[in-house]
Amino acid sequence: MAWGLPSTASLAHFCQKLYRRKPVKESPRETLPQRHLTTLDLTLLGVGGMVGLGLYVLTGTVAKGMAGPAVLVSFGVAAVASLLAALCYAELGAQVPYTGFAYLFTYTSVGEIWAFLVGWNVLLQCLFVCTALVRACSGYLDTVFGHRIRSFTEAHVGIWQVPFLAQYPDFLAAGLILLASAFGFCVTRVSSWVNRTFLAISVVVILFIIVLGFVLARPHNWSIEEGGFAPFGFSGVMAGAATCFYTFLGFDNIVAYSAEAQNPKRAVPMAIAISVTLVAGTYILVSTVLTLLVPWHSLDPDWALVDAFHQRGYSWAAFIVAAGAICDMTSVLLRYFFYLPYITYAMAADGLFFQVFARMHHRMQVPVFGVLMAFMALLLDLDALVQFLSIGALLPYTCLPTCIIILRFRKSPPSSSQGPDSPEGTEEASAPGPGQLRPALRPYLGFLGECRPGAAVAWALSVLVASAVTLDYVLVFGDSALHLPPWGYTLLLLLSSATFLLSLLVLGAHQQQHRQDIFQVPMVPLTPALSILLNIFLMLHLSYLTWLYLSIWLLIGLVVYFGYGIWHSKENQRVRPI
Repeated sequence: MAWGLPSTASLAHFCQKLYRRKPVKESPRETLPQRHLTTLDLTLLGVGGMVGLGLYVLTGTVAKGMAGPAVLVSFGVAAVASLLAALCYAELGAQVPYTGFAYLFTYTSVGEIWAFLVGWNVLLQCLFVCTALVRACSGYLDTVFGHRIRSFTEAHVGIWQVPFLAQYPDFLAAGLILLASAFGFCVTRVSSWVNRTFLAISVVVILFIIVLGFVLARPHNWSIEEGGFAPFGFSGVMAGAATCFYTFLGFDNIVAYSAEAQNPKRAVPMAIAISVTLVAGTYILVSTVLTLLVPWHSLDPDWALVDAFHQRGYSWAAFIVAAGAICDMTSVLLRYFFYLPYITYAMAADGLFFQVFARMHHRMQVPVFGVLMAFMALLLDLDALVQFLSIGALLPYTCLPTCIIILRFRKSPPSSSQGPDSPEGTEEASAPGPGQLRPALRPYLGFLGECRPGAAVAWALSVLVASAVTLDYVLVFGDSALHLPPWGYTLLLLLSSATFLLSLLVLGAHQQQHRQDIFQVPMVPLTPALSILLNIFLMLHLSYLTWLYLSIWLLIGLVVYFGYGIWHSKENQRVRPI
């Protein structure tokens, strides 16, 4: 029998599998965890998750190789981008308050294939965060012992000159992550008083750095003689902002613990906004101090803050900073160790990942991932890990604003407590529903009203994302990669900008959901559209090798999904409309 082309019906059924969505279900009351976390507790979780590798490593990496003293501007731009993403995350977390991270939000709003890719990417991000943390801890421990560990390893093993690999195998980092995984296997969770103790130490050390740093500041280090304030120009500042973005992602810890919040609908968005603002100010102050202490080009990026105090002759201060860095990064490392199994369990419980992770206890998964991360920490370079983290953070948090737009213009399913004869149901039946054209605009945009509900919104959203990619690509590569004449560059820029604004206006012309019982992002669709535009703009400033390795990782993920996940998905057991 000859093989023919697949029929239209089979292709439609296959696409339905890719875009099937998981229904949102609230957990039964008897299975919910105890609600004991206040807004302050969630804020401390967010601040503790954000202040770690970014503060003690990324400030030096971005200042030395990307932005110079303008690293403080990079942190400011990254803070704006993360705040826009955090607002979207807060609304999604309020709508699904009992389980929450980007994978689930994408699954309930966009579809299965995108949810798997987001979850797969978050898994990669957690692996690289833990690996980068132990690499940084190893470097700071080495400074405490006068770099004797590094000198011993280089003398007996040698120095490697391979891209993305460390100059020497870091046996100390591998040992640290195996020790942390053993601790995670023995202890189910880190108690709140331990987290608060580590956070208190971190706050004291940060205040110490800022106060002593401004006392020892030398404004000459920002002068033209030392390279100026922004020696790498605007592109360097934006590349630094893209690299700095992931340092603000502690707000996903807030949503992960939202099930234990006393009032998640109010506490989660408040804790996210407060923690992002506090950490942004901290990063800007510390990066200002760092580049005023010593010239930016003389910094050692792996332990920049310690190195800066060493260069100024304050070894005792460097020791205090190293101790604070180790405590802070250890706290963040343990938190990610306990968070990682929940990601694999959620995907496996939905049938998209191997079922062994759904049957395996969370404590048993920690040593498995620990061995993998120990191998990565042994070989990978810290700078390469930082680059992977940047795009690994930006990609899923570009999907979240898209989810917000989709959910706002989609009719929500009726509540179980709302009967068909309820006043609210009667009012909704008479009023235009989400995704339909606003009544006041029907005389002017009647052609949009002829579309089925949601069709014009879907097309406008697709055009908005495509025009955002085009606009950002022209802004970043218009003079270099495209080789356009001035008139061609201007024309393409105007066309992509006009298309972006037009699609935004089409979205705004349609009715959307408004709920009073949960937090909602203000000024939709403008706020999520700006988040999409800014995130794509930052991603395009990352190196092509970073994109290459991300593509390889996503290709492996697609093999896993089409080879296993699509056939074992729990959504196969029900037939749901798109």
